[in-house]
Amino acid sequence: MTVKDRKHDGHRLESRETIYEGNVFSFVSDDLTLEGQSTSIRREYIAHPGAVAIVPIRDTEKGPEVLMLSQYRHPVSAILWELPAGLLDKEGEDPLEAAKRELAEEAGLQADTWHVLVDIFSSPGCLSESLRIFLARDLSDSDLEYERTEEEADMTYEWLPLAEAVKLAHNGSIHNATTLNGLFSAASALNGHGELRDPGAEWLR
Repeated sequence: MTVKDRKHDGHRLESRETIYEGNVFSFVSDDLTLEGQSTSIRREYIAHPGAVAIVPIRDTEKGPEVLMLSQYRHPVSAILWELPAGLLDKEGEDPLEAAKRELAEEAGLQADTWHVLVDIFSSPGCLSESLRIFLARDLSDSDLEYERTEEEADMTYEWLPLAEAVKLAHNGSIHNATTLNGLFSAASALNGHGELRDPGAEWLR
């Protein structure tokens, strides 16, 4: 048996109701009949457009450094250190192009070398969000001018040795799940423990 996630379309969707529709996500209720069963069940979940995140890495004499940014997150009432990231909320936008846009908007950077680090279903029991995390290297300043507003207006930035960022993740200083996944997968891949994929690699999304 090959261990690989796969799409499954053998279940029958009986009905779908949008209970709430917001600016970013919707709350959806589906009635479905599982393959091989005769009784329908109900599943309620958050419908999300998906997102991309970027691990910006620059090489130094002491090893790779990662760019982190801090942002206030109201649902948890905390200022969190995070990686650049953003929604896939532009119809038809290629995920790599979205990542390039977010890197320029949030970090003022562009990258010549891109790879896929990891793909994630953030919380597949209650949320449809699919997240792709890219590794961005060979960085330079972006020409894009972007006015940061609302929570983004107070963002601060820090270049950290990647090894130090991983230590901070382990000691409880960093909590954002996307950031934790990005840091750990970047450290693993750059140490030869994982394969970097082409930026247009297949995505179970």
